[in-house]
Amino acid sequence: MADDWEQVVAPVPAAGSTGPPARPLDPIDRDILRILQTDGRASIRSVAERVHVSRANAYARINRLIDDGVIRGFSARVNHERAGHGASAYITLKIVQNSWRTVREQLQALPGAAHIALVSGDFDVLLLVHTPDNRTLRELVLTKLQSIPEVLSTRTLLVFEETDLDPDHRAPGR
Repeated sequence: MADDWEQVVAPVPAAGSTGPPARPLDPIDRDILRILQTDGRASIRSVAERVHVSRANAYARINRLIDDGVIRGFSARVNHERAGHGASAYITLKIVQNSWRTVREQLQALPGAAHIALVSGDFDVLLLVHTPDNRTLRELVLTKLQSIPEVLSTRTLLVFEETDLDPDHRAPGR
């Protein structure tokens, strides 16, 4: 059934790209999203059976969710420590005003960069990185990040333990 997805998976649009206007999701769409968040390898047949629609309907709905940019792609949840990245950190950055696009491009190229967000508050950017060890993390911060001219300052928050939230284990109503 994995062959079903070869026809469904579309390229992920670049960050900040515009697509069709957001459509409200109905309960079936939300159920499909929950299933795929829990098991991104679920076959279309399995999804269709679990949400009680035809395979063609499930296929069309998943394609629409991809085309509308609701589903941005499919990936594996990784245990970073088991994958050889025993050090993780959130790094806050203050950057030069109006330099977000330039900084984002440079951050995307960093080894171990996992998540980048432009935020409001006491800092401008929140960056999540996974590195093999603290020495590599130190080099990333002191050599790579602080050498970016638009980065005014950084603060590193070491992650001691992390837990991915599975959609089935979140608090009700979320």
